[in-house]
Amino acid sequence: MGRQLADGTEARFAAYVEGLASVIGHADRVAPLEAYCIGLLLPSERKSVEPMAAITAPERVSAQHQSMLHFISQGNWSDDNILGKVREMVVPDIERHGPIEAWIIDDTGFPKQGKHSVGVARQYCGQLGKQDNCQVAVMLSLANHHASLPVAYRLYLPKEWADDEERRRKAGVPDDIEFKTKPEIALEQVRWALEAGLPPGMVLMDGGYGVSTDLRESISALGLPYVAGIGPQTTVWAPWKLPRRHKPISVKELARNLPASAWHKVTWREGAAAPLSSRFARVRVRVAHGDSKLSERRPEEWLLIEWPKDEEAPTKYWLSTLPEKISFLRLVDYAKLRWRIEHDYKDLKQEVGLGDFEGRGWRGFHHHATISIAVYGFLISERGAFPPSAIAKALVPQFALPQGYRPRGSAAAA
Repeated sequence: MGRQLADGTEARFAAYVEGLASVIGHADRVAPLEAYCIGLLLPSERKSVEPMAAITAPERVSAQHQSMLHFISQGNWSDDNILGKVREMVVPDIERHGPIEAWIIDDTGFPKQGKHSVGVARQYCGQLGKQDNCQVAVMLSLANHHASLPVAYRLYLPKEWADDEERRRKAGVPDDIEFKTKPEIALEQVRWALEAGLPPGMVLMDGGYGVSTDLRESISALGLPYVAGIGPQTTVWAPWKLPRRHKPISVKELARNLPASAWHKVTWREGAAAPLSSRFARVRVRVAHGDSKLSERRPEEWLLIEWPKDEEAPTKYWLSTLPEKISFLRLVDYAKLRWRIEHDYKDLKQEVGLGDFEGRGWRGFHHHATISIAVYGFLISERGAFPPSAIAKALVPQFALPQGYRPRGSAAAA
């Protein structure tokens, strides 16, 4: 099977990169594009420019390094054009396993030393699970139960960066980039996806985004349903009247007032070792945020609560505008579909080096991410039968010979 994989994969990879090259612009960009894609795909401890140059052209590392570095850090090519071509080539492969079901909003962090890399600040880093020096990028992915593909990606620029003209100039931050919160960036991406006519889906988001009432209401105003993580202190109008004066209640308190009959064990999918299941309850509620400013009551929506039997308190809460008639299992399944983006982050960082860019500029940061996503798109197309590591190994006979890979054309940079 390994030989069969290698034979087919080489041709498909060459055709895929040729598709990317068709929208890269100037012909001199094709050689470093090919080298960069190959460097990201082949196994190495770190996928920054220098080690990738050594892998792809061991006999002329210095020239290859300069070519690839210029291409990624300064090349005047369009991220949007490349990501559009990736969607064109990869989304049909995902849809062969079923229609797009969800648009997943999330962000990912990259730990950094120093203060000069664009957007670096002390902020929450999901990779570390704590506040630390890092960059954070907001991402929108299309997903179904088979796979997910990032379709929009933008660096979050903290206010101290957005207001600092000197740092902006040194890092090449475009003049039209202003300070926006992460939920505001996410909403921009959702609006763009609608305008671009991407296959529609429900919007999934974790508590970092779901706690934003403005974001949830804006998504509803766009005609999209959502399943949004929220915090335990989010207040709602309960579906029943509590003793004394009826007033909003936190979702945590509501959960503790539910009868035992409200809780059900739900198994939503097969895990790596065993089926994934937990205990859930769901009730119809109205969100209570800012009621005094509203001319009419908010519509009802689902409150979904997860409270494993071995925990002292509920562990997760979601609000959802999915239809009232949706089944309990389907509601839980969709709330848990966010796991797909965690899979994205794992493969994007471990397999194709999303977090390994060592430059400091805005353009290079986004160019590196775009090519990483493009290579990841190829892995998605291939993963129906083979894991990423097997795909990379299949390409080694072609691209990692002792003589080194020689991209077609000259070593001139974009």
